[in-house]
Amino acid sequence: MLIPSQRYKITLKYDGSYFSGWQVQKSQYTVQGLLENVFKKISKVSKRIIVYGSSRTDAGVHAYGQVAHVDLNLKLNNLKIKDALNGNLPWYCRVSDVVSVKPNFNARYDASSREYIYQCYTGESFLYHNQSWLLPKLDMKFLNKLSENIKGKIDFLSFSKFRKDLKNTECNVYESFWTQKGETYTFHIKANRFLHHMIRYIVGSMIGVYQNRLSKKEFILLINKPRKNVTILKAPPQGLILHKVNYD
Repeated sequence: MLIPSQRYKITLKYDGSYFSGWQVQKSQYTVQGLLENVFKKISKVSKRIIVYGSSRTDAGVHAYGQVAHVDLNLKLNNLKIKDALNGNLPWYCRVSDVVSVKPNFNARYDASSREYIYQCYTGESFLYHNQSWLLPKLDMKFLNKLSENIKGKIDFLSFSKFRKDLKNTECNVYESFWTQKGETYTFHIKANRFLHHMIRYIVGSMIGVYQNRLSKKEFILLINKPRKNVTILKAPPQGLILHKVNYD
């Protein structure tokens, strides 16, 4: 008897240092490619089972709350699907939740907001190099003052990888602030959407202002008078983590 297709919402976490990003690429090890191969295995089919992610994280970028959706024909409940996935996934990629959803649920387009964090580490231990940007020193008060400028509806053209086909570069940022725990400084940002490399350019620019590689006036000008193909400091990928994807 033919089992009807069911759409599932998958929440997962992964260490991005093992992957060449989220999206399937020829001859590259990616999160999407890994998941699709595991879904084929547990579904016992030869055709591709497409997994649609909420965010296409770049190579080296981590996720704690990535969300995806997939259509499956399985005689398994949600918990058993989760167990089957984790039983076939490597330790650096784990599924934390599987939920049955309506057929029209879309992990990417139904998201109301996304939350990212970016970690910087100022200590002496080299063990943080895969999850943080290693820096000599930082100033919380200084960085938080700068981050106040990254709030509200802003055209982030200056802080993105330019694409001719992208007509809308405005994002609505709900939260933008830094926290400190010991020698780790974390930038928190929540918005309705993000542009390619946007957070890494924002963090890189704020660190650049702190290190006197970019003036505060120039930083504000990039926000108030957006322009394409600006040469500014981009933070490395390993400090960036997709923390949470929200749905109404």
